[in-house]
This record gives sequence, structure tokens and C-alpha cells, in this order.
Amino acid sequence: MAAALTALSDELAPQTVLAEIQRVWPSVVGPAIAAQALPTAERAGVVTISCAASVWAQELDLMAPQIITRLNAVVDGGQIARLRCVATGRG
Repeated sequence: MAAALTALSDELAPQTVLAEIQRVWPSVVGPAIAAQALPTAERAGVVTISCAASVWAQELDLMAPQIITRLNAVVDGGQIARLRCVATGRG
């Protein structure tokens, strides 16, 4: 049953770079960061990360090179060149 649901979920998911980034985000950054920050937009290789607080945005700015490397290793739909981390108060 789990395999069937996974296949259905993959089939119904949008086929965009942003959707793929959102799917892999928790496994790339870990559950603690994923609970505080979420990819919300992608355009021309720049991914906007909405963060719960400015301290998270600053931390992710510092971690951006490592996160970009990990994302590019698992995202098929495009290459991420930059993260734009913004504090939106989400969370």
C-alpha cells in the first residue's frame, strides 16, 4: 500500500524545480531547520527560503553553500545557484 501511495503522490506532484526542492528539503536540511524554514519560490536558480525568524535567515545565509551543494546533488529539475533567505514570521 505504501508503494502505491508513493507512486500516486509522485504522479500527482507538480513537476517544477520548486516542488522538487520542497519534497527533498527536510532530508537535505534536517527536521529542525525544516520546521523553521521552507522554500517558497524559485526563479532562475535563486531559491527563496521563508524563515520563521531573522536569526534563522542569517543562519541559513551562512549555511547556504553547503545547502546548495546538497540540493544540487538531489534535484534533477535544475541547478540552484543561490539561496535568498527572508524572515517572514512563518512557523
